[in-house]
Amino acid sequence: MADDDNQVEGQTLTPEVRLEHIYLKDASFESPMSPQVFGESLEPRLQVDFNASTKPLGSPRYEVILNTRIEGKAKDGQIAFIIEVQQAGIFSFDGFAEQQIHQVMGTFCLTTLFPYVRETIDSLALRGGFPPLKLAPINFDALYAQGVLRAQQNSQA
Repeated sequence: MADDDNQVEGQTLTPEVRLEHIYLKDASFESPMSPQVFGESLEPRLQVDFNASTKPLGSPRYEVILNTRIEGKAKDGQIAFIIEVQQAGIFSFDGFAEQQIHQVMGTFCLTTLFPYVRETIDSLALRGGFPPLKLAPINFDALYAQGVLRAQQNSQA
């Protein structure tokens, strides 16, 4: 049978990730200061929060969700807008060890979902009367590595 996680009957399996489906799970836009906010020259200060969640759908399939919340604040500190987006995908994993699956979900899967989040956020901002936000790319590989390092430091403390 298998000598290790990547061999079956003498054949080496190449790990494979398949994106089965991508979809917008939830989105919301609020502009609590409308219409007064449009009278100002608005250069909002942004607070951007990302987090991810996963849900097993039966091996080897998982739902991966990139949750994003953005608050745009006016010069006086009041909230000009709030955008929340949950972008999700269903991914299948073949030929991976369990720890590798978690790493791929925290890096590759989130990198795959992020362009959809950016487009949705820009669209919602425009529809709300604000300029597109043009979020910078995110290095999910580096964020994952930082999270692993932080978890190791916390377990040692």
